[in-house]
Amino acid sequence: MRIDSEQLTQHLSRGLKSLYVVYGEELLLALEAADRVRAKSLEQGFDERRVLIAESGFDWSELAMVSNSLSLFAPKRLLDLRIPSGKPGKEGSEALQHLAASLPADTVTLITLPGIDRQGQTSKWFEALDKAGVAVHAAAIKRDHLGPWLASRLAQQGQQADAQTIEFLIDRVEGNLMAAHQEVQKLALLFRAGALPFDEVKNAVVDVARFNVFEIGVTLLKSDRVHFVRMLDGLQAEGAAAPLVLWAIAEEARAMARVKTAMAAGRPLAQALRDARVWGPRQDLMPAALRRLTQGQLIAALRHAANVDRIIKGLASGDAWDALLQLGLELMNPSPQGRAAANRGKIGAGTRG
Repeated sequence: MRIDSEQLTQHLSRGLKSLYVVYGEELLLALEAADRVRAKSLEQGFDERRVLIAESGFDWSELAMVSNSLSLFAPKRLLDLRIPSGKPGKEGSEALQHLAASLPADTVTLITLPGIDRQGQTSKWFEALDKAGVAVHAAAIKRDHLGPWLASRLAQQGQQADAQTIEFLIDRVEGNLMAAHQEVQKLALLFRAGALPFDEVKNAVVDVARFNVFEIGVTLLKSDRVHFVRMLDGLQAEGAAAPLVLWAIAEEARAMARVKTAMAAGRPLAQALRDARVWGPRQDLMPAALRRLTQGQLIAALRHAANVDRIIKGLASGDAWDALLQLGLELMNPSPQGRAAANRGKIGAGTRG
């Protein structure tokens, strides 16, 4: 059984299971989820706690020994197994599958892992644990969902923020949820319960945003120019490699060009997106981008990308980051045909400021 970390509190209110596997990319949410399981276990009388850390050289036979031994100090206990690498190896895989098949009595087993990729989630040991217990995913919170998360955290400490304040906070803490949590806690210390004053919040919150180069594609497809400029500034300040940023921008142009070519050959949009390996949020956003841009614009952008590559390598004159900015903006500028189609689709809707 798999649930999101935000669903865990409600799940625990209905009772405690014998096995929990907490995994995910968002460290703060993973730590909070594991703490909730520990607190619920203690509340339910699981007073003894045994911690095992499966680092390099860990003897996996110790897991079986601890699982099979009787508690000397309390009738119920919590077995807290941590696997920092997320890769137990062959011996660990077998031990975890055996554990899942014969969970110890009067014991809550908590296993914590880092983010697990798709291949890891289809491994025999992970599927065995998932089937035997509850897998709690601490998924990274993207920008689109960060506003509700911030509002919820503020509400927990009796504070509210208007849309302007929430948007300001998003810009300052995006991609750094641990720091976002600290900034929210700081607001509880600085301001009373109730509505937060924007001007004072603006002076109090530190810019701790961190940007992921692999999120550039989504920003381009959304045609969010303001956020794209902010991302590039942040990535440059963080020392991101310009060639990697170029790859992320050019890859989006290549994907759109492949989809347009396939559709021109008569393939349905859904098939063209699959063939171009466009999945997840990009799959939902790309159709609008395809209407906005012509094939000629995409080909021109790819030629522009080749010139940016020469600038990065020092083979042509120019500032690499300025060139990356212009390339990205080029992919967000609609063609005359695309602009007309977009306007027809936005009758009565507001436009971005």
